Amino acid sequence: MPAARLRQLRRMNRLLPMLKLVWQSSPAWTVARISLIFVQGLLPLASIYLTKLVIDAVTANLTVANKEAAFESILPLIALAALVTVLTTLCSSLSELVNTAHAQQVTDSMQGIIHAKSIEADLEFYENSRYYDTLQRAQQEAPFRPTQILSHLAQCGQNGLSLAAMAGLLLSLHWGVIVVLMGAAIPAVCVRLIFSRVVYRWQRRRTQLERQSGYLGWMLTSDQFAKEIRLFGLGKLFSQRYQKIRRQLYRERVAIASKRSAAFFGAQASAGLFVFAIFAYIIYQTLQGSLQLGDLVLYYQALQKGQTNLRGFLTSISGLYEDNLFLANLYEFLDIKSRVIEPTQHQPVPIPFQAGITFNHVSFQYGTTQRQALKNINLKVQPGEVVALVGENGSGKTTLIKLLCRLYDPTQGSITIDGIDLRDFSTLELRRQISVIFQDYAKYHFTAQDNIWLGNIDISTEDNKVQAAAYRSGADRVITRLPQGYATVLGKMFDQGEELSIGQWQKIALARAFLRESQLIVLDEPTSAMDPKAEFEVFQQFRQLIQQQAAILISHRLSTVKLADRIYVMSQGEIIEQGTHPELMAADQSYAHLFRTQAQNYQL
Repeated sequence: MPAARLRQLRRMNRLLPMLKLVWQSSPAWTVARISLIFVQGLLPLASIYLTKLVIDAVTANLTVANKEAAFESILPLIALAALVTVLTTLCSSLSELVNTAHAQQVTDSMQGIIHAKSIEADLEFYENSRYYDTLQRAQQEAPFRPTQILSHLAQCGQNGLSLAAMAGLLLSLHWGVIVVLMGAAIPAVCVRLIFSRVVYRWQRRRTQLERQSGYLGWMLTSDQFAKEIRLFGLGKLFSQRYQKIRRQLYRERVAIASKRSAAFFGAQASAGLFVFAIFAYIIYQTLQGSLQLGDLVLYYQALQKGQTNLRGFLTSISGLYEDNLFLANLYEFLDIKSRVIEPTQHQPVPIPFQAGITFNHVSFQYGTTQRQALKNINLKVQPGEVVALVGENGSGKTTLIKLLCRLYDPTQGSITIDGIDLRDFSTLELRRQISVIFQDYAKYHFTAQDNIWLGNIDISTEDNKVQAAAYRSGADRVITRLPQGYATVLGKMFDQGEELSIGQWQKIALARAFLRESQLIVLDEPTSAMDPKAEFEVFQQFRQLIQQQAAILISHRLSTVKLADRIYVMSQGEIIEQGTHPELMAADQSYAHLFRTQAQNYQL
């Protein structure tokens, strides 16, 4: 079978898995919705048939002498018609309730699936612009597309039931009526199908522009950029760029909508002419005596409702085609495959480490570039040892830590713990043994207590270890001065939040790393935002702070690096020097030159 045909079949199979997700998100509401569809599909037939019976009864009794008796004979039909009307109104009200509740359940469930997939995706995807395009399109479709599919199916079923009933009536008039109705509806469906694909392709092409406008809008409203935007007078510039993108998208969207509206007008106008031709035929048959007055009303209403049902049915079918197209955006995201693969049978992580961590000829290259970030790295971290990584920005220090945490896998070589490859461990169990504070640590707008507790969610938020970790990092003195102590919300995003300085935030992040009961702690520029006094206090008792853990320390401040048991100097992804502080100073190469330069600056 040709590849293009296989791709087409896969595209046609998107609806069934999505319907399964809809069912799993809310079985009870789905059953209620389907039941209402069935009832609402049959009620219109009952309504117009009772109307016919009432008119025929009235016509038959126009000449009788006893009008009171005639009226009493018609009353049961009127009561039944009224009951059908009440049932129709009740079903409509219930349908609104069921549809709202069901849509909310499905939307929340789909957002949960998007979040789960986002968490599962490798870090590599977050460093690729195409991933953000895929995520943007998925986020656009997830909130409404599944419920829209169900709505289209519901409308298809409801209109299909009503249409079958109306078609049965109209066939009794003449088979050609059905042919004309079908022919009148087809042009509008073709227009819908054609423009669904046009809009789909346009949206995929313009995802990048949509993201750019979203980014500019975020910068204009985010506190992260508020100071610089005001100090450098960037607000007008960013706003103009935002408006320029939005105007371009507006023009293109309106151009497509204009063409679609013109095409729809032609299709619908021709359909209207066909329907009135049928109506003229019904009037002619009535005047000829072939139909009674009740038949005229019956067939006219059946014609109107049949046209409406047919249009609704075909519109739902074309809507499902459109949904199927746009589901590609959602499945494109959900089909992302992780490159950091979990082992089928994982080895237990050694507790405690015996031989420690070893990098064996490790090289690594990011998927979006040809440049190697790491080249032939050989490095050891023994249990309880403090290792320092030194080098310019971009030399590969943080990339090395990402590999150690198995956020990526090496392109070449291996990383082992006690001789066992990291790829043989469960990533969850491996990461439990590593505490990391990166330079771009997270600032959670939660309470101070929660901010630290997130470092080890296996314990209670009220555990004394939380405050002990804060004491070790120096965050305790910051927190106790806050209005509500550990219950104070940090950051200004929510009510009564308290903003911290960068150095204070860093102490919170450091406490989070200390809380994790791990065998290795990694500190990437852990005190870069602290004042000299706070930094001195942290490192004065550094060995006690890490509590017999092995440690990897990344820092540009060589005054703190010299306490390490072993120092590795990196440049352009390679280790160019290694040794203790005295050994490296004696070697009088890059490290020694950099250390003396920093020392001179402190002496000036």
